[in-house]
Amino acid sequence: MATFISVPLKKTSEVELAKPLSKFISNTYPAGEEQGDYVRAAEELSKLRKSAVGRPLDKHESSLEVLLRYYDQLCAVEPKFPFSENQLCLTFTWKDAFDKGSLFGGSVKLALPNLGYEKTCVLFNVGALASQIASEQNLDSDEGLKTAAKYYQLASGTFSHIKDTVLSALSREPTMDISPDTVGTLSQIMLAQAQEVFFLKATSDKMKDAIIAKLANQAADFYGDAFKQCQYKEHLPKEVLPVLAAKHCIMQANAEFHQSILAKQQKKFGEEIGRLQHAADLVKTVASRYDEYINVKDLSDKINRALTAARKDNDFIYHDRVPDLKDMDSIGKAVLVKPTAISVPMSQKFTDLFEKMVPLLVQQALTVYNQRKADMVNRLIGQMREATNLSNGVLASLNLPAALEDLSGDSIPQSILEKSRAVIQQGGLQTVDQLIRDLPELLQRNREILDESFKILDEEESTDTELRTKFSQRWQRIPSNELYKPLRTEGGNFRNLLDQAVQADKVVKECFAGHSEMISVLCKPEAELSAAIPSANPTKTLQGSEVVGVLRTLLSDLDELKCEREKLETDIKMVQFDMTNKFLTALAQDGALNEEAISVTQLDSIYGGYTQKVQQNLKSQEEILGKIQVSHEEFSKMKQSNADSNQREEMLKKLAAAHDNYFELCKNLNEGTKFYNDLTEILLKFQTKCSDIVFARKTERDELLKELQQNIAREPSAPSIPPVPAYQATHSSSASTTPAIPTPAPRTVFQQGKPQPPARPPPPVISSSTPSTSAPPAACNSADAQIPPAAATPSQAMGAPTQAQGPPYPTYQGHPGFYSMPMPYSAYPYGQYHMPFMYQPSAQPSYPGNPPAQPSGYPYPQQPFYPQQ
Repeated sequence: MATFISVPLKKTSEVELAKPLSKFISNTYPAGEEQGDYVRAAEELSKLRKSAVGRPLDKHESSLEVLLRYYDQLCAVEPKFPFSENQLCLTFTWKDAFDKGSLFGGSVKLALPNLGYEKTCVLFNVGALASQIASEQNLDSDEGLKTAAKYYQLASGTFSHIKDTVLSALSREPTMDISPDTVGTLSQIMLAQAQEVFFLKATSDKMKDAIIAKLANQAADFYGDAFKQCQYKEHLPKEVLPVLAAKHCIMQANAEFHQSILAKQQKKFGEEIGRLQHAADLVKTVASRYDEYINVKDLSDKINRALTAARKDNDFIYHDRVPDLKDMDSIGKAVLVKPTAISVPMSQKFTDLFEKMVPLLVQQALTVYNQRKADMVNRLIGQMREATNLSNGVLASLNLPAALEDLSGDSIPQSILEKSRAVIQQGGLQTVDQLIRDLPELLQRNREILDESFKILDEEESTDTELRTKFSQRWQRIPSNELYKPLRTEGGNFRNLLDQAVQADKVVKECFAGHSEMISVLCKPEAELSAAIPSANPTKTLQGSEVVGVLRTLLSDLDELKCEREKLETDIKMVQFDMTNKFLTALAQDGALNEEAISVTQLDSIYGGYTQKVQQNLKSQEEILGKIQVSHEEFSKMKQSNADSNQREEMLKKLAAAHDNYFELCKNLNEGTKFYNDLTEILLKFQTKCSDIVFARKTERDELLKELQQNIAREPSAPSIPPVPAYQATHSSSASTTPAIPTPAPRTVFQQGKPQPPARPPPPVISSSTPSTSAPPAACNSADAQIPPAAATPSQAMGAPTQAQGPPYPTYQGHPGFYSMPMPYSAYPYGQYHMPFMYQPSAQPSYPGNPPAQPSGYPYPQQPFYPQQ
């Protein structure tokens, strides 16, 4: 009786996990020990998949443990990698577990670039293997019963979990085996079998009959529900439905049997007989309908013996009335099973291969945090640099400190000499010129990488559009133009950055053109530099004046503020704080991340003090610059003014401005070069991302094309009907020497009544001469003339058309010409190759597949017999 249903495993195609994961790790994490650990973990994950789903599995707990470890690892790795069609695209292909293929090969399968799909299919195999392990247990032992109940409940829980999550995990309609209806039914079947195992355990332990009856009644209820769910699921194995129906009856019979024992104990002898009669009827139903699947002889004998004894005792002793089944109390139910809840990790031996890698949500939060941090740092540094440029501009316009150093009127001021040496040490015009010449090459390199990335996407999108137009509704996958929108947006942002960089390069070149002349003067030797500066009358009388002392003190204070800003800039750049633990803690506590709130709070605590110092520095500079301007006005009034001194002062101002502009140009050009080089790395990663997704799409496209071709090959098509051979022509019964022209008969002739067979014609008269296949029509007419009028022709006897009967349409369902009515009677039945079998009276009965033998001397050559298909 112990026949249990197990579920077959799904089969999958090989998937390369190590390479794409390693490439993502290399592009995302800096080179070092940590990156190497992640790459080795990716290789281990690939090996684990091959062990779990890439080979046949034994029906043993060790094989189930490998599957559980792989499922746990998928759950652990899912939040740590961007598994999606437009990022880390991996296509997983799985076949329908219940599909047996077709005449044309292949089977129903689905390929999706979705890790949730992989998890669902692996979990299906967990349930399937658990059902197989349970069905292999020895139910005669206590240990075997416990193990079977455990794994049936595990199987029920996994199928129930798939039912609740499969549609949200997939972007397309799933295959029939993992559809919610199917896995819901499988969950119910596994639960019913677990309940039956508990019934067997209670029976083995000889528990009270009332308990056993309730357990059996509940099992019958579970089997009944499973049977109702299976009635319209043709894709399930054919033995499932009869086994469930039989189990429903058997469990109900067991419940009635044990309840009858309880009735006997309570001296309800009529109820005992009624329940045993019902149990006997149920077992008889199983024996008559489902004996091919389940043997109930032992149970039937036990019930019949008990029924015979009960009837005998009641007839001779008790004479109790046997109530109707509807009048008896319900047995009651006892549920001892429930689907095992799925919680990760499912394996007790699980170890996360990527334990040190933070989840993707944390990675994304760290990225946004780093951007916020960079914006704040750049804003503070920008404010300080802007203040420095402002002070340099003000001092250059006032010719300070050169005006204080040039009281002699003929020597080069010390500040100008220092500025000249600094420019020469930096490389002078040659350095700036080389940096400017390098910019177009760097720009062109980035444009080519970006254009190539868009070209890759355009080519694949064009192919996808053509195939979508060709196959219309059959081409069921996300359109490439929709899938690539995020990538194209990202690429558009890169293109805008390049356009902005071009404008910035233009501004830098214009600035260089405007100051190159003065920069070249600063690069000259000291003697040539002195000659380039006009001389003026001496103003040595101002050297000891109070205003000169005040200006020098203010300039010294301004230099201190500049030094303070340089130190602040260095300190701000050196600040480091790892936000990983904060984000991980928030994610663990709340299950989500409010990155903005956490980041803003942390940045305020880190950079709040620096912000105050920067603002105080800028305010102090503003006050000092105001005092310098006032003192300079007084200093200018005290100086003797003439044309030569004005020219000299103007030249010194231009040289000071040229120094500042030179270093500003160098800084901007170096930043531009760094920008292009950094952008090249980013664009190369973008190009790799485009290449990876296009490669994955091509793989998916090839799989889909192969599947479409197989589906088209499976579709039925009407066979072509060959023309009727000329030798099958029917001659007129008249004496005319001109034979009638044969025409094809209608393919289907429907008759209202039952067709009557024609009158049997006499055997044809065979002349003694040698027969010839090319006899003249007159000979045929002569033979026809010897046929009695009552049976002139078979067609006249049955009233059918006088033309050759063509072959029938194919009779398989789905063909347009299919019709379930029988074909009309034909006096000349046709064989497989449309050759006529001529009627010949014989004592041997004639039936399809056994035509009468043909006599020697027959007008047509002897034809070989081909059985009807």
